[in-house]
Amino acid sequence: MSTPLRLILVDDHPVVRAGLRALLGGRPDMTVVAEAATAGEALRQAAALRPNVVLMDLQLGDGVDGAAATANLLTLPEPPRVLILTTYDSDEDIMRAVEAGATGYLLKDCPPDELFRAVHAAAAGETVLSPPVAARLMGRMRGPQATLSAREVEILTLLARGLANKEISRQLFISEATVKTHLVRIYAKLGVDSRTAAVHAAVERKLIRR
Repeated sequence: MSTPLRLILVDDHPVVRAGLRALLGGRPDMTVVAEAATAGEALRQAAALRPNVVLMDLQLGDGVDGAAATANLLTLPEPPRVLILTTYDSDEDIMRAVEAGATGYLLKDCPPDELFRAVHAAAAGETVLSPPVAARLMGRMRGPQATLSAREVEILTLLARGLANKEISRQLFISEATVKTHLVRIYAKLGVDSRTAAVHAAVERKLIRR
């Protein structure tokens, strides 16, 4: 029999970690070697225990989110595969996780068998996506005329937080004129004519989350 896959569970909810440990730890082909509630804990444990796969939530307890934690894990001398397991499915979340180097992206409402297959696929270096996530990515590829750029998603996210144009320009190190240009393009792509409508449309279409 092959050696069981070594897993680390990263989620800031103890009940979720306990459920995953019970689900995954009871299998002969997997063993949970550690749990973490924060990005810092995950990095320390992964460096010490060298897991095959880290199951990573996106919302963590120390202010560093799962996408940033994923990027940090991949700087280790022996980096693990990172499989995102979250409730968030906005374009913003998916693209940030993929760009950070995540091997896969699953939603927490997936069936157990799908999770088991995904863990093995991730350990083998295969990209694995929940069907709703794959559909969203395909939608972006099929409709490039309505696809927001990474910068436009950043600006929409800051709009949703209530920042004014001047504050956005300072945070992103661009001019106010550039912010306004991006807003015009965002309005055209979303078919809206105001900041409030743009934020509402982006949230409705799961381009960002509030």
